[in-house]
Amino acid sequence: MKKILITGGSGFLGKDLAMKLKSSNEVILGSRNNGLNRLAAEITGCETIPLDITSLESVKDAVSRYKPEIIIHAAATKYVDLSEKQPFECIDVNILGSENVARVSIDSGVQTVIGISTDKTAAPVGNIYGHTKAIMERLFSGLDGVGDTNFSCVRFGNIAWSTGSVFPIWKRMMETNNFIETTGPNMRRFFFTVSEASDLVIRCLNNQKELKGKILSQKMKSAQVSDLLDVWKNHYGTEWKEVEKRAGDKDDEYLIGILENKTTFIKSFDNLEHFVIDFKGISEPYVKEPFSSKEAERLSEEEMLNLIISEPLK
Repeated sequence: MKKILITGGSGFLGKDLAMKLKSSNEVILGSRNNGLNRLAAEITGCETIPLDITSLESVKDAVSRYKPEIIIHAAATKYVDLSEKQPFECIDVNILGSENVARVSIDSGVQTVIGISTDKTAAPVGNIYGHTKAIMERLFSGLDGVGDTNFSCVRFGNIAWSTGSVFPIWKRMMETNNFIETTGPNMRRFFFTVSEASDLVIRCLNNQKELKGKILSQKMKSAQVSDLLDVWKNHYGTEWKEVEKRAGDKDDEYLIGILENKTTFIKSFDNLEHFVIDFKGISEPYVKEPFSSKEAERLSEEEMLNLIISEPLK
């Protein structure tokens, strides 16, 4: 049994990870969110603690008290529009916070640290949020081998129904006005379930011998936003329309950016094809082309519907 500290433990991914890991590990959920009592009631069998990663002392206190062998670093400011309006907050949490987690982990001899990243880090980076997460990836990759701590990251697209993602937003619009507004019907995005995201993190954890110092990314399918909205409309009977685009948005995202293909190779884990990015050198054989939401295999109507109804509307 390992002690696992999850930063951002009150988040959508953190809670799902806790549910999957708690039966065979001691899981500590850390969050600066003020809903810790609700979290403790919702995720039984786990310790819940106040943890602000922007405070070095807060991270030190948590690691000193619980002495985790593994840290899954999921805490982040992850909203593109908010990060454009409040760049200090995004930089403080995503860069300074990650630096604090890394420093304390090395100093305390934490065995493994896994950072949760995003497809928005891949070149061309189009917003502040993507840049901050790209720095976290480079930081963790560069620190692997400094001391005894293994560092790695996972990179993926949108988790359906995660806090602040389009599905909860569409749900609120539908319930309020029976109408959905979208800033980007022509945008294409990678989507999968929170369970698939958790499985990817656990896969990275279970294969640290091969993945330390690297970025693991599952080969994902994509969907055009207008197609998702049409499936939503057909299922729930809600109309939609296009509105003004937000700052920082772009039509496509990349899992493997245009400058990363030569440092990326394909590897199967659990019979699934993955990208493995190694910033430290050219991989052989390497991926020949970038991989974006435009070129990716598209989700079928059935798969899109399954994502939409994976969190029942209440």
